[in-house]
Amino acid sequence: MNIEDLYRIYQQFPSIQTDTRKLKVGDLFFALKGDHFNGNQFAAQAISQGAAFAIVDEPAFAVSDKIILVENVLQTLQDLAKQHREQFTIPFIAITGSNGKTTTKELIHAVLSSSYTTYTTEGNLNNHIGIPLTILRVKTDAEMAVIEMGANHLHEIAGYCLYCKPTHGLITNIGKAHLEGFGSIEGVKKAKGELYDFLRDNQGTAFVMWDYEDLRDMSKGIPQIIRYGITDGDITGSISQNEPFLTIEMTKGVAMEKIQTQLVGDYNLPNILSAIAIGNYFNVPREKIKKAIEGYSPSNSRSQLVTRGSNHIILDAYNANPSSMTAAIENFARTHAENKILILGAMAELGRESIREHEKIISLIGQYPWKQVVLVGGDFVKLNPPVTVFENSLEAKDWFQKGDFHDSYFLIKGSRSMQMEKLLES
Repeated sequence: MNIEDLYRIYQQFPSIQTDTRKLKVGDLFFALKGDHFNGNQFAAQAISQGAAFAIVDEPAFAVSDKIILVENVLQTLQDLAKQHREQFTIPFIAITGSNGKTTTKELIHAVLSSSYTTYTTEGNLNNHIGIPLTILRVKTDAEMAVIEMGANHLHEIAGYCLYCKPTHGLITNIGKAHLEGFGSIEGVKKAKGELYDFLRDNQGTAFVMWDYEDLRDMSKGIPQIIRYGITDGDITGSISQNEPFLTIEMTKGVAMEKIQTQLVGDYNLPNILSAIAIGNYFNVPREKIKKAIEGYSPSNSRSQLVTRGSNHIILDAYNANPSSMTAAIENFARTHAENKILILGAMAELGRESIREHEKIISLIGQYPWKQVVLVGGDFVKLNPPVTVFENSLEAKDWFQKGDFHDSYFLIKGSRSMQMEKLLES
């Protein structure tokens, strides 16, 4: 079956599922395969549960006229997303970067959806499966689409752009993330810069954090650049208050009263400014921009401020790499609070640089006074630092929940694989 015929089926049944446990009657089931599963094996079950059609790529499972055989299910899903994307002339805004992608995406979505029907990536479904699924969830009433793109190796972003076809784009920053796949910081620049390459080649528009020299250099040649920043740019802003939440004051380009956010950490300022710049560019009324940003509350362990009795906890445990870990520690060190306790999980996917990067974090920790420091798992354990160390988050949870803490301020951060949020589970 060619993609045009499959697209006509999709138009009749515009809901796609890849997991039979979440299947609804009338869905299209795409039988994806992975290292430890084969969706083809569930095609017949999907039909019996009410799927309109199932798409498979192994002939042995094409046992019904409702089961469509294709050469490669994943490629077909991406081709279908491309076919759907080509039906729209609306702005498609792509977001990538080393840190802050999801928070930035959520802020931009909040701002744009205050004035436009806007579709965006759910959670962090930002990979080769999540991106086509996101595109295929964009309905005909869409006026804007905001697509988050994650990557851990070269050519990944370039591939996403082929079927997402972004008209606008934003790279949050360049940092030491996924070094195992990228090899070096230069590899990170090249990989993330694939978004800029697409915009440059397709007459697109980039929103660039102009304080970051690497992004300034990487964005050269893009036809239209909207510059935002703290000290430089067409639109600039600064922090007027940082405790417990950020309060932002605009200093250039947008006249607006102070914005009182629900975000912690000065590292979130560029994320907020990008949302303001994009909202302003798309003519969202300034009062709506302000209200949208003030109304955004982080979730899913991203820079959340949690209160437990007299204790305050910054829970930033969704992800961690050397850049984001350094920013979080330095921001926490500047916090005006007594009894500061640092609880850090190890960082993942750093390859050959892992031991050295963990050593740098331990050295950074030693530059500041803390009531206590706890390090958890991974290469932190191998380095035998002169602080409290646990093998995993469950051990740390047992220590944390038995502790008699009062009037203390905690930072809990670590890579997703460390599951540092478990410390707060009852």
